[in-house]
Amino acid sequence: MNERCAAFHALHHADRPLLLPNAWDHASAAAFVARGHQAVGTTSLGVAAAAGLPDAAAATRTENVRLARALRRLPVLLSVDVEAGCDDDPAAVADLAAELAALGVVGINIEDGRADGTLDPTELTAAKVAAVKAAVPDLFVNARTDTWWLGTPDPLPQALARARTYAAAGADGIFVPAAPDTGTIGALVAGIDLPLNVLHRPGGPTLAELGALGVARVSTGSLLFRAALGAALDTLDAVRTSGGSHPEPPSYAEVQGLSAASRP
Repeated sequence: MNERCAAFHALHHADRPLLLPNAWDHASAAAFVARGHQAVGTTSLGVAAAAGLPDAAAATRTENVRLARALRRLPVLLSVDVEAGCDDDPAAVADLAAELAALGVVGINIEDGRADGTLDPTELTAAKVAAVKAAVPDLFVNARTDTWWLGTPDPLPQALARARTYAAAGADGIFVPAAPDTGTIGALVAGIDLPLNVLHRPGGPTLAELGALGVARVSTGSLLFRAALGAALDTLDAVRTSGGSHPEPPSYAEVQGLSAASRP
């Protein structure tokens, strides 16, 4: 296994969960690196919205590759959210994974949720996972199941069954966003023999509490992108209404300096 991929795998087996901030462009990724994060993911919603495209609609293949190319010189381990692989053909999904790996990407997220609110057949997602691992064995494949995210009835048994099938296909980790409480998260940890990734939920369990449950990775998802957009709107409203005080943003020089991290 190449050194960078091995380092990313190892982060899922540490004493504390890997906190993975999710970026949507070069500036956000570089800012997270500057704050000391050695691994960064992408947010499919942020990447799609920034390009004026819908999320979860297989519309961002080009944007994902372009962003990976822009981030390749940052000193960071990059995982890319490829939605459901941007294709229903496992061979095409494997081609995308190989193209990203050639740009230095060390991991991908691949999900079983569809834009119409249904789940892909378990066997289709498993075939995508297997095709990716056959093409790029070192890549960390984080298989996401959306049984809670999409409001599937009786989600826990379905999540466990899907996770086990994805594990048998070669997945390296399982991502279960929207698991509702610590009891459920504990059941997922106990029932899945792979590193478990959950989504940070404001007001939910802390990073330390999730670590105590056995969670291996905590992602921020689209939260940081939405928070940045919200802060921009709050600042704009303050300027329009009163010009009052608002949180001090990064300076021009600080933002300009973020580009230096990726210069040859």
